Amino acid sequence: MKNSVILGTLAVAGLAAAGASAATLDDVKARGTLNCGVTTGVPGFAEPDANGVWQGFDVAVCRAVAAAVLGDAEAVTFVPTTGKTRFTALASGEIDVLARNTTWTFSRDTDLKFDFVGVNYYDGQGFMVPTALGVASAKELDGATVCIQTGTTTELNLADYFRVNGMSYEPVPIETGAEAVQQFLAGACDVYTTDASALAAQRAGFANPDDYVVLPEIVSKEPLGPLVRHGDSEWADIVRWTLNALISAEELGVTKENVEQMASAPGDNPEINRMLGTEGELGAMIGLSSSWAKDAIAAVGNYGEVFDENIGESTPIGLQRGLNAQYKDGGLIYSPPFR
Repeated sequence: MKNSVILGTLAVAGLAAAGASAATLDDVKARGTLNCGVTTGVPGFAEPDANGVWQGFDVAVCRAVAAAVLGDAEAVTFVPTTGKTRFTALASGEIDVLARNTTWTFSRDTDLKFDFVGVNYYDGQGFMVPTALGVASAKELDGATVCIQTGTTTELNLADYFRVNGMSYEPVPIETGAEAVQQFLAGACDVYTTDASALAAQRAGFANPDDYVVLPEIVSKEPLGPLVRHGDSEWADIVRWTLNALISAEELGVTKENVEQMASAPGDNPEINRMLGTEGELGAMIGLSSSWAKDAIAAVGNYGEVFDENIGESTPIGLQRGLNAQYKDGGLIYSPPFR
């Protein structure tokens, strides 16, 4: 979920981010909790459960960072953000990291002064319509009304797609994903467009999912991942390598179940040993304990476990790995070496 160019507010946010001091790690340790920005609610990615406890694929990133830094995956204050508020919350210091299905783009990385630390989900924008509309392709949507979240580049992608295909549409602007879904189900628009993963997640929660269909077209590249402010490279390294630890753990066969045993009885694989802190001094290089990666993996599992538990084929969301498979399995998920 992306961002329309809200240049007024975000230019100010960019200036604030540029002036950020390199003290985020100290702030988090002193506070004793990680302030993590998430969405206002996308099933499988970030949503409070019946007990008010945040769960999901993006939530796991927050908990992994908290475990790595504070040794406690529960030491997280979750801050729900919208497409409009997320960047201001990060730039102002209200949150330490944004883990909210946010697309890595040129302007966000440079003009808004944020550092994307990696990609945890490769996505693309899609379209969902009522089955009764009788539409089989997005190219049949000429003249449609389209529910769309404000503060997202979804708006720009939509405009580009319809322009290229010589079609017109009427936007129905809405601030949050939950409201967009409500309006779509109420018939306020013919089409709901956002990241395809979010469409699948929302559709899975409908009372009658078969009454709605996600069209086959994917009209953009949406590399989604966590981001931090410019100006604090040490903190960016911590969040980046925590994500990389989850990715490498899957590749190397380290799981939530076996990580403690692997750390207590090191084997012959030096990369596993370095990652888990039984060889070398990688933790010290980023200002953390030697067990930082072990603690993160023990808290949430490896990347594949996080995917399968929250959004995989055995869940109601039912997403296949696809581009989000490990590189050795034909996907794009890949971590630099722990060396």
